[in-house]
Amino acid sequence: MFKRVYLEISNICNLQCSFCPVGKKDEKSMDLAEFEDSLKQVAPFAEIVCLHLMGEPLAHPKFAQILEICEKYNPQIELTTNGLWINKYKDNIVNSKCVKQVNFSLQAFKDNFPDHDITPYLIPIFEFVKSGHKVKPALYTNFRLWNQENSDFDNEEIFVKIEKYFDVEINRNIAVEAIKSKNVWNRLYLHFDSRFEWPSFDLPHKGTQGRCNGALNHIGIHADGTVVPCCLDKNAEINLGNIKAQPLTEIINSARFITMRTGFSNNVLVEKFCQHCSFINRFKK
Repeated sequence: MFKRVYLEISNICNLQCSFCPVGKKDEKSMDLAEFEDSLKQVAPFAEIVCLHLMGEPLAHPKFAQILEICEKYNPQIELTTNGLWINKYKDNIVNSKCVKQVNFSLQAFKDNFPDHDITPYLIPIFEFVKSGHKVKPALYTNFRLWNQENSDFDNEEIFVKIEKYFDVEINRNIAVEAIKSKNVWNRLYLHFDSRFEWPSFDLPHKGTQGRCNGALNHIGIHADGTVVPCCLDKNAEINLGNIKAQPLTEIINSARFITMRTGFSNNVLVEKFCQHCSFINRFKK
């Protein structure tokens, strides 16, 4: 039913990036029983399960056991990480039959440590890519550089280090409006994008016309079990229900969910929160 379900195993992060606002929800990590129950409900509806919404998945204190539970239900897993702790879980991830793709948010390091040498941060990530290709050639990795409209960030140093380590040449021409990804080496890609504005009632009202992929091709589930229609709903402003108290099947067949989904299909923003979101501009033809 959904291309992706964002199943947040923890909203706790080991960094505080300028592009990732502090959420209002209490810090929470799913315990293993909560995760298994959530995954059992999610797996039949998701082509891919992403183990985050907010937070850093590798910061979960029992991340290795989380992957073991995934093996029982065999979903396709996508991880998005800042990469600081990749060495700790490298073998678990590479040897998991479930993990299909790993995204590294490379812009996070300089955003938090602008005066630090980036080499000790990048090398373990590069080694993970090489190891992943050797052990699991089908594994995709993305190096995210979602800073294309921020003049404070210069990615040249990262480009040079990638070229040297993987013995490749990177075309510096980037047009995120057309093609966001560049294949670098085997199944390693650079993924470019500009920053976006997180939806908020504090933003101006944008009107009632527009569409979104939320509820159509993805939903999100917060670490406390709250179901939301969109991966950008960091504070669960559109609370559709909680899978701890109500089956996911009931939630996604509720009148509110169906009305919102139908609205997006017909270019109508039903929810007031969606009417304060500028991300919908990306879907205009």
